[in-house]
Amino acid sequence: MEKIWLKSYPEGVPAEIDVNEFSSLGDLFEKSCRKFAANTAYINMDKAIGYAELDRLSAQFGAWLQSELGLAKGTRVAIMMPNLLQYPICVFGALRMGCVVVNTNPLYTPRELHHQLEDSGAEVIVVVENFARVVQEALPGTAVRQVVVTGLGDMLGFPKSMIVNFVVKYVKKMVPSWNIANTIRFPDALARGARHALKPVEVGHDDLAFLQYTGGTTGVAKGAMLTHGNIIANLQQAHAWIRAGLVEGKEIIVTALPLYHIFALTANCLTFFKIGATNVLITNPRDIPGFVKELAKRPFTVLTGVNTLFNALLNNADFTRLNFASLKLNLGGGMAVQQAVAQRWKEVTGRPLIEAFGLTETSPAVSINPLDLGEYNGSIGLPIPSTEVAIRDEEGKDVTLGQPGELCVRGPQVMKGYYHRPEETAKVMFDDGFLRTGDIAAMDEKGYLRIVDRKKDMILVSGFNVYPNEIEAVAALHPGVLEAAAVGVPDARSGEAVKLFVVKKDPGLTAEALIAHCRENLTGYKVPKLVEFRSELPKTNVGKILRRALREEEAAKAR
Repeated sequence: MEKIWLKSYPEGVPAEIDVNEFSSLGDLFEKSCRKFAANTAYINMDKAIGYAELDRLSAQFGAWLQSELGLAKGTRVAIMMPNLLQYPICVFGALRMGCVVVNTNPLYTPRELHHQLEDSGAEVIVVVENFARVVQEALPGTAVRQVVVTGLGDMLGFPKSMIVNFVVKYVKKMVPSWNIANTIRFPDALARGARHALKPVEVGHDDLAFLQYTGGTTGVAKGAMLTHGNIIANLQQAHAWIRAGLVEGKEIIVTALPLYHIFALTANCLTFFKIGATNVLITNPRDIPGFVKELAKRPFTVLTGVNTLFNALLNNADFTRLNFASLKLNLGGGMAVQQAVAQRWKEVTGRPLIEAFGLTETSPAVSINPLDLGEYNGSIGLPIPSTEVAIRDEEGKDVTLGQPGELCVRGPQVMKGYYHRPEETAKVMFDDGFLRTGDIAAMDEKGYLRIVDRKKDMILVSGFNVYPNEIEAVAALHPGVLEAAAVGVPDARSGEAVKLFVVKKDPGLTAEALIAHCRENLTGYKVPKLVEFRSELPKTNVGKILRRALREEEAAKAR
């Protein structure tokens, strides 16, 4: 496909990026630590650590892995924790000595964790004590030979660390009992590592950096093999797009999405590390009042999130009263940004909510809207530098411009493949190097992409394709709706019918009123036939609504 999108690029954004600026993620880390040594790198629970201190602590962790455990380059190290200061210390320490990081969701069940540990071959896991019981149950049959346990407050300094750990364990009783042989506490691992120097390890673009698991919502989770070159390319691409207006060493980015998720990992943790930003880590973003109190403490300049998070903030009265004078960039990804949320976000903050698109297999960014976008445009933006896209039909042929088809991507950020799963890799990769995203999209004459929907989520009503994103966006425009999810359910006349699951904002909202609203905005076959009100909708760990779970519930009822 001709790169027609280049004509729409904002001024100063290059068509190509330099993937060779950094030889590895460790190289990027060390250069930033030297350049911004006097700056604050991370803040969590009011405790700050600087770039120089992070350099020292990560070297200690890496040296412990290297000298005390004898780990070699390529060894898998799993990390299982929410956003804490321990996370960047572990990740950068492991990457600097050539280990492969296996990011692990702390909300996993023992079965899910066992699969990931067994599949990845992880030999070490670092876990917050709150989830140590799950690790204990998941360990049998895995290659794990060392468990590192940390408390939520371990890096907060005396006496706060002791107080936080005591309250979490004995007052709030958030730590189930566990018993794992030969564990080591995280502070002890750092102390032991301080006895050794971190020995240089030659790491290049082709070496694996992360085994990032994906597909758990649609089947068995698969490890996307992301190399140092993949991640470096994507952070360079993202930086080239967003650098206008950002000042090195002066930005404050708020990270509410978990760092173990690819969006926050690349964008928040790595791209902003390159420019010496201060990263404010939010440990529990589901506590919206607590989150808003954190936002009120300092003049933040960048905020990333998913649609449900932005929506939740907008529905908190204290958030709407914050001072947004310093805010420069709001970036939404992970799921579709809805028009109603984007419009209200600008009304409240005075800044647009910029939608981006990506997936784990592309490290993750594929496209981003221009930062000077005045109003919501329903697009996921333009393909970013050094990225090619194609819109293809079921036979793998390019469709006519403007027509919907599967969005396919080629570029230096595309994964090496799925670990130990060549058959699964073959299913998503064309011979010419394009990755099938599984998303139905269309491109306009200016190069802007619009996602129609996920292929697997499409509803077929009397032979017509109905896309849940459109139904949900229309429902969200009703002032009485807080959240909505649309799925297809069996119907004797039409094959499938649209069912809408809704969380009310207005307790007086009725199904009849909502269906009437949808009928005013949708053609007949798209209008929901059924509406079910709920107190909450099932979501992934990053807040993405799980349509699959709702479909499975409906299927179970029909049996």
